[in-house]
Amino acid sequence: MRFVMLARNPNLYSHKRLVSAAQERGHEIDVINTLHVHMNITSSRPTLRYGGRQLPLYDAVIPRIGASVTHYGLAVLRQFEMQGVYPLNESVAIGRARDKLRALQLLAREGIGLPVTAFAHRPRNAEDVIKEVGGAPVIIKLLEGTQGIGVILAETDTSARSIVEAFSAANIDIMVQEYIKEAHGSDIRAFVVGGTVVAAMQRTGRNGDFRANLHRGGNAVAVELTEEERTTAIRAAEIMGLNVCGVDMLRSERGPMVIEVNSSPGLRGIEKATGVDVASRIIEFLEQKARPNQTRTRGNG
Repeated sequence: MRFVMLARNPNLYSHKRLVSAAQERGHEIDVINTLHVHMNITSSRPTLRYGGRQLPLYDAVIPRIGASVTHYGLAVLRQFEMQGVYPLNESVAIGRARDKLRALQLLAREGIGLPVTAFAHRPRNAEDVIKEVGGAPVIIKLLEGTQGIGVILAETDTSARSIVEAFSAANIDIMVQEYIKEAHGSDIRAFVVGGTVVAAMQRTGRNGDFRANLHRGGNAVAVELTEEERTTAIRAAEIMGLNVCGVDMLRSERGPMVIEVNSSPGLRGIEKATGVDVASRIIEFLEQKARPNQTRTRGNG
């Protein structure tokens, strides 16, 4: 089979692993810079050009679209979908997951466990928003943040109010969530491929940091999921319509709480923590599912 990966940096661990796994299984794979693709949008014969040449028809496209180029990246992915190329994750599904507020609303609608969350556009009364989630300590998140950037722990009502008011004055949209104390600065990432959890790890933030992101200096170990956690991860992926994703959860007294569904999860942390060849599981999924004109918008909302 012939694959194409949309990635701006082919030297990242995740991208090199996917290329290696595809080649080891006898496939061809091209890596192209998402921002350098030109599109000819016509109803009869949609095409894409890269490096001065028209791209061939591929069997599947693997989107590794950075958060900062989501808008253009999804447009390029839609163009491949218009050609009938099978996407590892569909453009609509990635768009859902990248919109944190939309994602939480869809998960809440289906009864998925979530931390209590409040959102308001430029809240004039910060105290009301903070009270909605039970008061300090609270987590304040930028809607556009990634990798733990733009996530703040406010330990008192006074500091929470000051932060909310500062973002409001700057016209920055945020959401406020309850702080799950019993998680102790750790979270769980379940890696879902084709409706199955293929690997899971527990991430813990470095000393003094409540954020468990590995990019922020945290560490990870393999973890055995409970049946409820496994079911929650699979359902969250299904609701988002994602074939491949990382579902991040907190272990709380009320059961697993989903905090994010990542549509382009990194492979380094999960593979090194668990020893599972996740890249090969992804390529194996494409071998089984990639067929022309099989793009179907999954999920609702």
